[in-house]
Amino acid sequence: MTDRLKQIYSQLSSSFKMSSELWQNVPLAPPDSIFKLTAAYKADTYDKKVNLGVGAYRDDNDKPWVLPVVRKAEEIILNTPALDHEYLPITGLPEFTVAAAKLILGPDSRAIAEGRVTTVQTISGTGANHLGALFLSRFYSWTGNKEVYLSDPTWANHPAIFNNVGINPLYYPYYDPKTIGLNFDGFLSSLKSAPSGSVFLIHACAHNPTGVDPTREQWGKIAEIMLEKGHYGFFDCAYQGFASGDLDNDAWAVRFFVEKGVNMLVCQSFAKNAGLYGERVGALHIVSPSKEAAERVKSQLSVLQRSEISNPPTYGARIVTLILNDPALFEEWKRDISTMAGRIINMRKELHKILTEELHTPGNWDHIVNQIGMFSFTGINPEQSKALTEKAHIYLTTNGRISMTGLNHNNIRYFATSLDAAVRGTL
Repeated sequence: MTDRLKQIYSQLSSSFKMSSELWQNVPLAPPDSIFKLTAAYKADTYDKKVNLGVGAYRDDNDKPWVLPVVRKAEEIILNTPALDHEYLPITGLPEFTVAAAKLILGPDSRAIAEGRVTTVQTISGTGANHLGALFLSRFYSWTGNKEVYLSDPTWANHPAIFNNVGINPLYYPYYDPKTIGLNFDGFLSSLKSAPSGSVFLIHACAHNPTGVDPTREQWGKIAEIMLEKGHYGFFDCAYQGFASGDLDNDAWAVRFFVEKGVNMLVCQSFAKNAGLYGERVGALHIVSPSKEAAERVKSQLSVLQRSEISNPPTYGARIVTLILNDPALFEEWKRDISTMAGRIINMRKELHKILTEELHTPGNWDHIVNQIGMFSFTGINPEQSKALTEKAHIYLTTNGRISMTGLNHNNIRYFATSLDAAVRGTL
């Protein structure tokens, strides 16, 4: 009996040891830098603290803004008893995917009319990036290693998304710290020197994190080389309408490349321009050379989507569908977008005015008004960025990127004077 008890004890001890050591070899990952920054801001009790890290719109009182048109769409949904909670098709709500494609590619898009566009509803823009990357990893005609060229710098999530599907990120020159603008020559040089058929991820508008976009003339040259080299364009469009306040203007580059016949796909998000951050509404659009090819693409996207999320969520897609397909709601949405973009543009002008005309801050600050969209690269160095956070309680990433939506008439002067002091080394 005693021997039997010893045997049981030994087995239990071994099982406990195995359980307690099961995940001991899993390395501890660092926290996401943006979410870590936000957590530090929330924990700070300083009354003048400023959060310039988060990529979400805030009104002039530093509050989240639910678009009035979204409220109206929600009311319509609430008062439509016939709506149910059944599964959507694997590729999404049809009324949504059709309208979303027309929004980004244009209502008169020849590619759509010819049936060459495959659209799948995704988990916002991140999901579109993932599904697009996964599709390329499986089916793109790679001539060598699976590699994607990302802008230097780019959205922090881009490298992880491609690494997760076995595509190695490379980088092409984009931002020029000397001019705080576009390194256009470096960009073109990379396009020319990259192996034919390379995949280039391109920000459609309001480049994240720099806020620096090519001009239309520069877009033309980029498209020309893409065609000459047979490169594939992986467009990420997270800010349509949110950049300039004009939906069509912000979609110009995407539509131009489709019209020119560049092989490409587009990742689309409604987080920023509809304020639906938590509803995760997005779409992936793959433009194929023929209708037959588009049908094959759709079949494989359906298989990939089914294995990962099975079916996309309904609620946010219904909101966007109502807005896109109702003329009155669509016009109101455009006004709401103009409100958000207009406030950001005004903050850029005000910050520029304070720095240049009132404080006479050392350096050229024209890039503040020349850049576009939610983010701005200030051009300050990591030490100055850290000083702003540690001494002035202004939370921003160490590369000097600020979210313009975090500025308002209550804090912009405090930020400007603190930035001036950081630049002068007197903070």
